[in-house]
Amino acid sequence: MTSFWTGERIRLRGIEPDDWTAFLRFAVDEERLGDAVRPPRSAAGHRAWAEAQAAAEPDGDCFRLAIEALDTGEAVGAVSSNHAEPQAGRFEYGVTIGADHRRKGYAAEAVVMLLRFMFAERRYHKCEARVFAHNEGSLALHRRLGFVEEGRLRDHVFLAGGHHDLVLLGLLADEFAELHPPTG
Repeated sequence: MTSFWTGERIRLRGIEPDDWTAFLRFAVDEERLGDAVRPPRSAAGHRAWAEAQAAAEPDGDCFRLAIEALDTGEAVGAVSSNHAEPQAGRFEYGVTIGADHRRKGYAAEAVVMLLRFMFAERRYHKCEARVFAHNEGSLALHRRLGFVEEGRLRDHVFLAGGHHDLVLLGLLADEFAELHPPTG
């Protein structure tokens, strides 16, 4: 049997100390997209962060994984589960793909793997996502995956000199199972 964490194009794996350069590129890409403006972090800061991530234990059902392209072995992005509330049966997730690796199906494959784990193995009922309204690519990805817009927080985020809407999306476990049946 192939690993649960290996798909057609990618595998999800723990973050390694050497991934710091990839995460440095992802931070620059997110700023260019208008998804995050943070003070610059030094190379040493990125190295220390990656080393800490590599040594960190998951915090319950909250964790971050690197997305590795199978054909090159390169870290092309990251996916994470966040704000997991087992009693309520819901969690949030996030995904980022490096600018030079977008539109290759990596994000969709990584998200489906993560959702399959959280819904089938961890028995969560609902996944929530928050997407900036100006990020049309991410909104389209979520709609293709089966997420439904549940609300919009108007002028909710101040970023890059202006206020922006935040779109709230949700996907239920049974909706996911119907759209993304197990393979194999």
